[in-house]
Amino acid sequence: MIQGFKEFIMRGNVIELAVAVVIGAAFTAVVNAIVKGIFNPLVAAIFNSESLAKAMVIGLPGGAELSFGLVLAAAINFLLVAAVVYFVFVMPLNHLKHAQERRRLAGAPTAAEVAAPATELELLSEIRDLLAAGATLDRGPKHTL
Repeated sequence: MIQGFKEFIMRGNVIELAVAVVIGAAFTAVVNAIVKGIFNPLVAAIFNSESLAKAMVIGLPGGAELSFGLVLAAAINFLLVAAVVYFVFVMPLNHLKHAQERRRLAGAPTAAEVAAPATELELLSEIRDLLAAGATLDRGPKHTL
């Protein structure tokens, strides 16, 4: 039973999921700060209210209130969060990914290809192939007496 649990925890996708949750929590704080600090005050200024949630409130008999501003604020907040995520994070990362793909398709060596030096076996195989093809090595000028 303990071995099964250990195998479950050590699976790559469980670790990746845990990392994604932690990064997502930190990412949420950044996006919410952008929306609450920049966009919500602009929207509230348009409606001439302290906050959009307090705008467009209709009082009903008995003290009840219909708060259309609260619903509108939630919808706008959702759209703003989605826009910030897309334009600040998704779009630039997609651009970088496509640029890297274009370089790869154009034949430019990738970082892994540039960083990986030829192994001794590859060099020896190349020398063998050159010798088998009859190529001679240029050793400079020959001196005769």
